[in-house]
Amino acid sequence: MSIKIGNAPCSWGVEFAQDPRNPDWKTVLKECAEAGYTGIELGPVGFMPEDPNQLAEALDEHHLDLIGGVVFRPFHDPAQWDDVLDGVHRTCKALVAHGANHLVLIDSISPRRAPTAGRVDEAEKMDDQEWNAYRTRFETVAKIGTEEYGLTTGIHAHAAGFMDFEPELERLLSEIDESILKICFDTGHHSYAGFDPIAFMKRHMKRISYMHFKDISPTVKVDVIENRTDFYKACGQGIFCNLGDGDVDFPAVYQLLTQAGFEGWCTVEQDCDPTLPVRPIDDAILNRKYLQSIGFN
Repeated sequence: MSIKIGNAPCSWGVEFAQDPRNPDWKTVLKECAEAGYTGIELGPVGFMPEDPNQLAEALDEHHLDLIGGVVFRPFHDPAQWDDVLDGVHRTCKALVAHGANHLVLIDSISPRRAPTAGRVDEAEKMDDQEWNAYRTRFETVAKIGTEEYGLTTGIHAHAAGFMDFEPELERLLSEIDESILKICFDTGHHSYAGFDPIAFMKRHMKRISYMHFKDISPTVKVDVIENRTDFYKACGQGIFCNLGDGDVDFPAVYQLLTQAGFEGWCTVEQDCDPTLPVRPIDDAILNRKYLQSIGFN
């Protein structure tokens, strides 16, 4: 069995490609390698160069594999479908160019859902007509990723979007064929939503193709849910803490993955506020050491 550990630009505060607060992409690659990782995600398309030769040269310089890429766009909004497709095709082309395998689909934050992140009983639900169109958009993109580009496409639940809570994720999985849609399972977002990541993994281990490792501070979670804190402000408050310091049982995650014979990438994603006076590389190093301490090489 071979599990490889990577990291992602969001651990350096990169959420949107054109955010002026972003660090230089070369710095992210350099520090990711220095922290002990052998792979990195693309980040939002446009953050790293879309010229394949330029990015390939930098990846080779730091001995990094490109793992995959995330399409974090508003699947919930039919008026922005062209924006979703733009992100899909540009991301897929970049992944294919560098031999990456994982296309990850995330419904971006919705103003209708942001106030109730982590509060399943209070969150607005789509009616059947809206849901059916929403599901069809995911199914269409899953087919593009899988059939047109030959990638492994996974759905990723995310706080403050309409694919947030476990019942929504379960429903989507039941309505889209497993042959085109796998699961990119994020331990932290599942906890943020108020559900048990270990129990979900036990039920769906065979469909999980890719893992995002994220931990949740239980004290911050209580505070941000009670106060209906904006997702990005919650990041600034440290809701995504260092691995091993939160409420996700990572030794149990390791045991489940090894027992299932999971092979492939597990990527650390510690979303952070790029304006804070912290050194992301320090957390990246601590997270890598923690994972080694519980069995991940």
